[in-house]
Amino acid sequence: MPKSTISAELRNAVLARASKCCEYCKSQDKYSPTSFTIDHVLPQSLNGASDYPNLAYACFLCNRLKSNKGSVFDNQTEKWVPLFNPRHDAWTAHFVWSDDALQIIGLTAVGRCTVKELQLNREKLIEYRACIIPFGDHPPH
Repeated sequence: MPKSTISAELRNAVLARASKCCEYCKSQDKYSPTSFTIDHVLPQSLNGASDYPNLAYACFLCNRLKSNKGSVFDNQTEKWVPLFNPRHDAWTAHFVWSDDALQIIGLTAVGRCTVKELQLNREKLIEYRACIIPFGDHPPH
């Protein structure tokens, strides 16, 4: 499937819906040294459309780690599990912040597998979260 261009208007609508936060790791774009991207929740390679219902705002690394995956094998349940879908899933149904708000804990198989696959607790993310807590910007509201 050929890649389509996402208009500036559509891009702005997606980032407004996400409150300028990565819809996976909840990082805020205003603190990021790298550009955020528009993620196709259902990848284009799996015939995902470039329309508002299939787009999510994502930091570069979450987008890169998610790649074209829609599901992953969960060793705990020995079943294929879909990754978190920010268009259909409530973040709080699958994730919770640790008591110190530095790590994301998966509450469900979807949450657990997404944390692992997208490395939502990678070292630099934990450092980033610790740095912005004093500003009252983490965890995001």
